[in-house]
Amino acid sequence: MSDIKIRNLAIIAHVDHGKTTLVDQLLQAGGTYRENQAQTERAMDSMDLEREKGITIKAKNTAILFEGYTINIVDTPGHADFGAEVERVMKMVDGVLLVVDAFGGPQAQTRFVLRKALAQGLKPIVVINKIDRPLADPKKVHDQVLELFLDLDATEEQFDAPFSYGSARDGYFMDSPDDEKVDCIPLIRQIIKHIPAPVADPDAPFSMLVSNIEWDNFVGRVAVGKILGGSIKKGDPVWLLRKDGTKVQSKVLKTFTYSGLATTDSEGCGAGGIVGVAAGIENIDIGETLSGTADASPLPFVEIDPPTVQMQFSINDGPLAGKEGKHVTSRAIRDRLMHELKTNISVQVEDTDTAGIFNVSARGAMQIAVLVEQMRREGFEVLVSRPTVIYRRDDKGKLQEPYETLYIEAPGDYTQGILKTLVNRKGVMENMDTEPSGRTFIQAVIPTRGLIGFETELVNLTSGHGIMSHLFKEYGPHAGEIVNRTTGTLVSMDNGNATTYSLQALEDRGILFAAPGDAIYAGMLVGENPRVGDLPVNPVKEKHLDNMRSAGKDKTSKLTPPIRFSLERAIEYIDADELVEATPKSIRLRKRILDASVRQREKKKLDAATAEVTV
Repeated sequence: MSDIKIRNLAIIAHVDHGKTTLVDQLLQAGGTYRENQAQTERAMDSMDLEREKGITIKAKNTAILFEGYTINIVDTPGHADFGAEVERVMKMVDGVLLVVDAFGGPQAQTRFVLRKALAQGLKPIVVINKIDRPLADPKKVHDQVLELFLDLDATEEQFDAPFSYGSARDGYFMDSPDDEKVDCIPLIRQIIKHIPAPVADPDAPFSMLVSNIEWDNFVGRVAVGKILGGSIKKGDPVWLLRKDGTKVQSKVLKTFTYSGLATTDSEGCGAGGIVGVAAGIENIDIGETLSGTADASPLPFVEIDPPTVQMQFSINDGPLAGKEGKHVTSRAIRDRLMHELKTNISVQVEDTDTAGIFNVSARGAMQIAVLVEQMRREGFEVLVSRPTVIYRRDDKGKLQEPYETLYIEAPGDYTQGILKTLVNRKGVMENMDTEPSGRTFIQAVIPTRGLIGFETELVNLTSGHGIMSHLFKEYGPHAGEIVNRTTGTLVSMDNGNATTYSLQALEDRGILFAAPGDAIYAGMLVGENPRVGDLPVNPVKEKHLDNMRSAGKDKTSKLTPPIRFSLERAIEYIDADELVEATPKSIRLRKRILDASVRQREKKKLDAATAEVTV
């Protein structure tokens, strides 16, 4: 079969190693931007959240044209919580660009995404990026990547991967670190030479595995995938082969191809290309097969790692409910969660026995936090609980929980404090190395429960110099009790607006979460109590004025600025009996049960039940 002039590849890497910036340069080299057109920085990070966080959340398609070749590129997330985005695109490509930082070398997510790619038999090209960084050591990183290939049982062909060296930020790549720094063309030529053409039969009936789902306002759901046989165009008959064996016949309404930053209507697409197909089938899903014949067999789909973390979503039942959002009913929340299932295969949603409460499971707390953040930006009000891990029972009925391999990089001065924190969270250190630069690398195994809130503690412990990443390892024996929070809270006893007078009095009792003028209600957390346990306080009390007192003094009084939680930090901070209230304008922390007397009765019941079990 003659060489199909198509190359399909995914760009994979650890978080912040430069994948998306590299795509920017490839788009520039491929002529996406006209000479008079401004280049968009990190153009593939199209979601507001992606730009704010500096990470890729959703896998996205683009393409460049170069000397008669179409190079389809999929930009994938580097964070393990979004690993399913990586896994499902592996069926859509024939090779990968593995991007590695020339200073940091292979990291936790480098191992994760590379393992998935090698398991699918994909051919890699290694891109050692950021060689312009101080202390960059491309030759050392070259050897580290080869060691990683050996650890992951790469085939001989995969181990002989070509290397490219350069700086995505400065727009040059070379076949050798000593070559002249010009542009990205050497890397594009490597892609054409070393990434194999897609294995696809132009003469076979049309077949395509659905690897992604997009939405078009005119034709609805669009199935995206690589054509493994035949071709497709508007008006063609098509059959959807579902996972349960049922078949749905339809007709192609529209086809889309990807070029530069745009998704464009196309006349059709041939074998080996990546295409979007709108067939008017409402519930088409990732992992299903589109075929030109009814008697075809479904194509195999990559197995997705199971979710390990669960959180509860529920309607906002607080006193301020409905004042900031437009989607506040349980039906609206449920519909939104079910819509998420259509494009996010690593999330699971279940109804509970209690109306208006839903269990949402995912790979990690960050993935669920991103979903909550998207919802509040869409106008939803929702209550979310602290993350809990998903337990299992082994063959003997013993309780098991998920464990993670944890990688920490921090200045050596903080090692003792980090190790103490790991022990408190039931972590077991496996390896520790200290480099001449003074930085220490720690590898440990820790229960997933122990990771909840750990990143914030690490940042505080190391004054912002500590970096961590983690990968799911396995299910193992229950590790026992883990105390994640050693402080209590200041809980409001009253409704109203916080006053300077009352907050000044509370400053001596702890760290405040509220500022003067903030709307407060009974049961809301307004600060942190250094002692374990809840302390009832009144943050809305007004100063009683008389002839000898005036309000003027309060206006000149200075308060320490309150702590303002990000959504992720709030979710990690709360305890089991607390919730985060997320609205379009506010993030509030509160007790599950707002009424103090009811809360006290429930605590007594729980303590009594625990005592009986202990006896």
